Amino acid sequence: MLLRETFFLRMIGLTRIPFLFAMRPRVQRLDDEGSRVLVPLSYFTRNHVGSMYFGALVAGADCAGGLCAARAIYGLGGVTAHRQVVPIFKSLRADFLKLANEDVLFACDMGRAITTAVEDADRSGERVTLPIVVEATLPSRDHELVARFELMLSVKKKARRP
Repeated sequence: MLLRETFFLRMIGLTRIPFLFAMRPRVQRLDDEGSRVLVPLSYFTRNHVGSMYFGALVAGADCAGGLCAARAIYGLGGVTAHRQVVPIFKSLRADFLKLANEDVLFACDMGRAITTAVEDADRSGERVTLPIVVEATLPSRDHELVARFELMLSVKKKARRP
């Protein structure tokens, strides 16, 4: 497990998004290629039928895609920081394929494309929008696909105040 990256993600939860902190996500991979975030099935992520609540599934997808953007923006893992760039997700499309009745692994393999979008936004000052694909699987079941997400990531450099 990547302790520093997991700590970073949980501190965002603690300071800005309390539900994220309660979910207890664990970063399993964060590199040039993308990210892997494990969300355990727990009291906070379980719904009334014992599977993962769809809100927790969406939050897991947000973590996996957003972590790739955070890597480029904050310079995690040795990449050049672009701290004036702000990320936001503009839209979401989700296909829930099976009940997720155990821990779920969220995978985003678009690290390079996201880094390029952040660099372009920083350089040009213009908004850059990019569709991000995140897949949710069950690691203990040979990575059986339970959901697929397409999030529209929008990044833009903060305007300078006079």
